[in-house]
Amino acid sequence: MIVVTGATGNVGRPLVEALTAAGEEVRAVSRGGPDRADLSDAASLRPAFAGASAVFLLLPPGFRGPLERVLDQVGGARVVLLSSQGVGTGRHPAFFEDAVRAAGPEWTILRPGGFASNALQWAESVRVAREVAAPFGDVGLPVIDPADIAAVAAAALVDASHAGRTYELTGPAPISPRDQAAAIGEALGEPVRFVPQTREEAFSSFAAVMPPEVAAATLDILGAPSPAEQRVSQDVSQVLGRPPRSFAEWAARNAVAFK
Repeated sequence: MIVVTGATGNVGRPLVEALTAAGEEVRAVSRGGPDRADLSDAASLRPAFAGASAVFLLLPPGFRGPLERVLDQVGGARVVLLSSQGVGTGRHPAFFEDAVRAAGPEWTILRPGGFASNALQWAESVRVAREVAAPFGDVGLPVIDPADIAAVAAAALVDASHAGRTYELTGPAPISPRDQAAAIGEALGEPVRFVPQTREEAFSSFAAVMPPEVAAATLDILGAPSPAEQRVSQDVSQVLGRPPRSFAEWAARNAVAFK
């Protein structure tokens, strides 16, 4: 039996669907679902993790650990941790990855870059005014479709040969905010205007929904990404035997959110 934490999110939902479609027994847990589990409350994890052969760990925003208390409840199950590209590039601390590695050999770590679904932050402005406002309009990053993250996670949860591996997950090519706006317009069948923002304007928007230090770090990546952050990884292709989906494919599949 496979346990999926964060089962209602952008990665958890398609992961549960993929595992179920493959005939796996899945326990989908979240803070508010019928199979409730809060990673900050170790006692709530005992029934959620009972009998698991593998566990997908998605740590909620603001989780401070210690992760060891969560891992103690996992028992002998394989762990697939959703980490971030920032650990590999040195922008984010590695203590959660270190805790998973120290817990035993049966782990797989996923390091995705930016999510294509971050474009949903523009959904209201696209619906109302057919426009996208963003900073650094011509700086591209290889954002990844969350469904591809889910597909790699499903492979790692089902197949023990992925144990001990760390995968960097990106889309097939860098794409700028200006080109993302154009792709959303293509999906809708009508133009979407790109409106440049200054860093200061973007910081005000970001700081309304995330801590100021996280907003500043995010803008650093968006405005001045390192070569490692712009590099396209081959790990999705190697695990899945197909290339990762493009942003345009994600936009076409999610066009209803922008209508």
